[in-house]
Formats: sequence, structure tokens, C-alpha cells
Amino acid sequence: MAVQQELYQMELPGYWMDIGQPADYLRGQSMYILSLIERSSQLVTGNRVIVHESAQVDPTAIIGPNVVIGEGCKIGAGVKVRNSTIMAKTTLKPYSMICDSIIGWKNTIGSWVRISDMTCTGEDVQVKDETCLTRVKILPHKGVEGIHIDTIIM
Repeated sequence: MAVQQELYQMELPGYWMDIGQPADYLRGQSMYILSLIERSSQLVTGNRVIVHESAQVDPTAIIGPNVVIGEGCKIGAGVKVRNSTIMAKTTLKPYSMICDSIIGWKNTIGSWVRISDMTCTGEDVQVKDETCLTRVKILPHKGVEGIHIDTIIM
């Protein structure tokens, strides 16, 4: 195109958004869920939630709004998840809370854990019981415990 000095365009049916940053990803997720609701999609449940059919969610868990739960996830009793993505094969043990965050694939989140404010985890992260993570990025294959704020765990 540059050599020929011609300009091309392609019409994209549907929706496009740059989701390269975690906040943009979650904003896009919310907008996507709303678009599915507008089209009366059966993928979305009452509280603006998408749960993969293979996921197991305890009936006492409070999920939503704006949550996606991936394939093979296990969500324990009393868990609360809001405005977050839980990637495939992740386990959330009882009474943890995840807000405004992205939890990676094959994670295990212990009991009574608090994860918030754009915390993102890589694949195979183990978060121990009673850990608190605020604005934390965790690289893959890590075990984490304690209180962490505004940091990257490598």
C-alpha cells in the first residue's frame, strides 16, 4: 500500500477496542457484556455475568456485575467477584473477594484473600490464604502471601 501510495479501508462489522491495558480490557469486557444483553444473548446471566458452562460456582457466591468466569473454574462458597475476569481452570477458595482485576489461567486463590484495583496475575499463580493484593502485577508460576500494594512480583 505504501509503495503504491494508496489508502485502503476495511469495514469491521461489530465492535473493536484497544484492550492492551488491564483497565481497558475490563472496560471492553463490560461494553461487550452490555452489547450481548442488547442482543438478548443467552450467554449473559442476570447480573451481567458470563460463566463458562464447565465452571462450577457455589450458590452462595456473589458474582457480578461485569464478570467473566472461564472454562473449568471453581468458585467456592461465599466468594465475591465484581468487575473482573477469571481465566480458565482457576480455583477461588471460600470467602475471597476479587474486584476490578484479571486473574490468570490455572491460578489458585486461597481463602479469605482480597484482590483489588487492577491486580493482574499470570498463569499458575498460587495466592495463599489471607493475602491482600492491591494494584499488583504477578508474573507466572509464583506463590504469593502477605500484603502487597503497588508492586510487581517477578
